[in-house]
Amino acid sequence: MTEINREWLLAQRPTGEPDLDCFELRETDVPAPAPGELLVRTRFLSVDPYMRGRMRDAESYAEPWAVGDPLRGGVVGEVIESESDAYAAGDLVTGEGRWADYATLDADDVAPVDPSVADPEAYLGVLGMPGRTAYFGLLEIGEPKPADTVVVSGAAGAVGSVVGQIAKRAGCRVVGFAGSDEKTAWLTDELGFDAAINYRTTDDYRAALDEAAPDGVDVYYDNVGGPITDAVFTRLNLDARVAVCGQIAHYNDEETPTGPRKLPGLIPTRARVEGLLVSDFASRFGEASERLGRWVASGELEHRETVVEGLENAPDAFLGLFAGDNIGKQVVRVSTAE
Repeated sequence: MTEINREWLLAQRPTGEPDLDCFELRETDVPAPAPGELLVRTRFLSVDPYMRGRMRDAESYAEPWAVGDPLRGGVVGEVIESESDAYAAGDLVTGEGRWADYATLDADDVAPVDPSVADPEAYLGVLGMPGRTAYFGLLEIGEPKPADTVVVSGAAGAVGSVVGQIAKRAGCRVVGFAGSDEKTAWLTDELGFDAAINYRTTDDYRAALDEAAPDGVDVYYDNVGGPITDAVFTRLNLDARVAVCGQIAHYNDEETPTGPRKLPGLIPTRARVEGLLVSDFASRFGEASERLGRWVASGELEHRETVVEGLENAPDAFLGLFAGDNIGKQVVRVSTAE
């Protein structure tokens, strides 16, 4: 085992859109696990849009990083050394670790990875936090019913792609917004969406919705915010449900933009708008993992990962989220199986 451990730190807080100057790669010693801990060699590292909020010096649902702190995120890794009876060297686990070659993780805070169900990187996407976010956000907040029309923004991402497929399982008409012709084709041709709108080449979102969702919108799963959400709000049906999962269109804004005032439209429609934090459903993660795993193993739930090679490229992978580089889940391959 190498004696050097590389890890990424927050070098400075971004102003507006982050750039590579916000990240610093440092070499340290490989940590030693304490009792109850595991030394894990990172195989795959997750990058997620919510991490942008942790770069701000402001209160949020996720604790902000201090300048100089190691960056953290979901990882899949191999246990190299175990100080716990629950896991042995060679086991694959997933949990929250550092953006690093090696990290120590509390054995109580990780879960096993079963490569017979799906490739390990899927445990950072469809079988990880994004999949559970899609599952609970749609089923518990969206409450889809057969013949409902479900609209998903950010539909070709890790969360949105799962939302749409679960909605199809529920008998719904599903419409997705995504940022390229390749992405919209993936949604309709492979994932079974009924329609998909390329927001980059569409000038009139309302007109596009009228064509793709002629009966209006019963459930809106919002990962994006901005003009797409403004348009969808004008097409909400009576008793519509809106799950607000993310607002990536605004994560780099320095000032909160004031868009069209859509709240009056909620009065005649009696639509319900509810924010979503997947951690609120932590006591039911086992339920979601079991069902998602069964659907993936049977081929009923498709998934895709965009893999960026090398820990040294983790900041590029993160910045690529805001450029729409990924289809499905964006992950970094840090090391390979030996």
